Amino acid sequence: MRRYLRIVVLCLACGFCSLLYAFSQLAASPEEGAGGGGGKPQAAAASWLAGGGRGGAGGVGSAGPAAHPGRSDRYSLKVQPIQRMHLAVVACGERLEETITMLKSAIIFSIRPLQFHIFAEDQLHDSFKGILDSWSFLQTFNYSLYPITFPSENALEWKKLFKPCASQRLFLPLILKEVDSLLYVDTDILFLRPVDDIWSLLKKFNSTQIAAMAPEHEEPRIGWYNRFARHPYYGKTGVNSGVMLMNMTRMRRKYFKNDMTTVRLRWGDMLMPLLKKYKLNITWGDQDLLNIIFFHNPESLFVFPCQWNYRPDHCIYGSNCQEAEEEGIFILHGNRGVYHDDKQPAFRAIYEALRNCSFKDDNIRSLLKPLELELQKTVHTYCGKIYKIFIKQLTKSIQDRYDRPPKER
Repeated sequence: MRRYLRIVVLCLACGFCSLLYAFSQLAASPEEGAGGGGGKPQAAAASWLAGGGRGGAGGVGSAGPAAHPGRSDRYSLKVQPIQRMHLAVVACGERLEETITMLKSAIIFSIRPLQFHIFAEDQLHDSFKGILDSWSFLQTFNYSLYPITFPSENALEWKKLFKPCASQRLFLPLILKEVDSLLYVDTDILFLRPVDDIWSLLKKFNSTQIAAMAPEHEEPRIGWYNRFARHPYYGKTGVNSGVMLMNMTRMRRKYFKNDMTTVRLRWGDMLMPLLKKYKLNITWGDQDLLNIIFFHNPESLFVFPCQWNYRPDHCIYGSNCQEAEEEGIFILHGNRGVYHDDKQPAFRAIYEALRNCSFKDDNIRSLLKPLELELQKTVHTYCGKIYKIFIKQLTKSIQDRYDRPPKER
């Protein structure tokens, strides 16, 4: 009987201890939730999502739950930082205004934060810094300024190739060693849709492709390379390097076929021998060298449609970019100096509208009507006759970015 009594007492004691433990855990749980398990991660996620619009850069690298040493992280919400899109440009001479307008167009429409890599002559650095610092309230971009840098033994030869400093782009994979992928654009580029969209083409590269460009011409009868080039070039009409998307990690690793030696060469080892062989035969400088490289390595190039690099050549003799006719112009390339003369007023109208536009949402929304009126004045030109393709994608970009409620953006 005593044995049974001891067992009953022992059971009651165990049950009492269990109740005490349960009550202690209930008392502790509100403190635990406030610290890291319940509330904080949700608040961090909400902050990150709220930063996904124009102010998205502000939280990059810092969003996420606070660390709690000694506690289990099984309740923590791990938020991946937003990866920045890297955009490079080279500015020399009187290219400050063009470059600033290009950067503004990238900021206005893009969704993810941007990292600008600006290579410029020393006398332009203070001007770039002053303007870009005045935009810091946007919190959607960072920037780095670099001097113009060429291999010391051949610096003068590279700098004078085609246009001042243009060949700098050839050395970007060697200078920006920590950057995996990069979008290079000329100063006379205007984005009419988010940079995010051309950046997404990187995912379409197959395992052999390292870069992407658009054809130099759509119509062989007016093509330059197929009629005049004295060197090899890519495809039927060559490629234009004014908009060049690069997987620079692959570029640095690849050994390239060439016509200088039977041995394949890496990017940095190939450039100077290539220039020495062809410098008397090239007209468009670094673009010609790129055409030669991809002539020998066609499997390495991804070709995107002309609407991603729309130039006067696509309309001055009549419209010949079918993709732009169907979907509008995605990226406008005002080469031939058309932003600054009256030869192609449709291009100039787009440039001036974006140059004069502020970052205020209302100002961007109200950009379209006066721009369309200006474009209607250009119908006496071949490009002006199809002016609607100049604003088709632009209209959609503004509507998607600024006319929708914030939750739908």
